[in-house]
Amino acid sequence: MDPIVSSLKIAASGLSAQSTRLRVVSENIANVNTTGDVAGADPYQRKTVSFQAELDRMTGADLVKVSSVGRDTSPFTIEHDPGNPAANADGYVKTPNVNMLIEMADMREANRSYEANLQVVKQARELITMTIDLLRS
Repeated sequence: MDPIVSSLKIAASGLSAQSTRLRVVSENIANVNTTGDVAGADPYQRKTVSFQAELDRMTGADLVKVSSVGRDTSPFTIEHDPGNPAANADGYVKTPNVNMLIEMADMREANRSYEANLQVVKQARELITMTIDLLRS
């Protein structure tokens, strides 16, 4: 298989994986304040993304795939908010285990990885165009 086509497939798999990661991080950020609906109910639980390498038999290249979107098992934080509908009898509410600092760092890393894969696609496209131009002359 052509190395340029292989690099395009690898970059495309990276784009897809990082796109999924960005979507999950966005969900976490959107639900940073989502508590349970009733007293004592669990709030939104942070989602995580796991990747794995997958061999593409056609090109012999290792592609990246999302193996799973799981749940973070770290404990929920507890805040005193007696006016909240999700507050227990003592006035405490479980809040999501989403840390904005971690989410912003994950978003930045995923965005940079996405941009790097996009650059690979652009460079491969440019190489293909240059090859076609050379063959024409």
